[in-house]
Amino acid sequence: MQTLITSGVEVKVETFYQEGYSKPALNEFVYSYRITLYNHNSFAVQLLRRIWIISDANGDVKTVEGEGVVGRQPILYPGDSYQYVSGCNMATPIGKMEGLYIFDNKTTGKEFEVKIPVFRLFAPVILN
Repeated sequence: MQTLITSGVEVKVETFYQEGYSKPALNEFVYSYRITLYNHNSFAVQLLRRIWIISDANGDVKTVEGEGVVGRQPILYPGDSYQYVSGCNMATPIGKMEGLYIFDNKTTGKEFEVKIPVFRLFAPVILN
């Protein structure tokens, strides 16, 4: 599990290899990740956008940007948390993801960035 706090928002990441959906012989590896966000600020925040940087072991890098997460732009009041699960496909058994969330301070209306910690994705079969 990876954890990082930026601008009062904590991001925790857990990763999972999806063996049942992966096809290693075809270089198709499927991963999911669970993100939990905690608002440690004294004001409400809203997640507006996300920017992902996804890198595989072949050196291929993709940037994925979009509104909210899994179709939502949650508001987190002081002390609140929000959790979601998403995933990605890769052509290699090892890779990594990192990125940024863009949040809105609901008191001031100013946007700010929250870093998503770098986390590794790997298929357990490569460890044998």
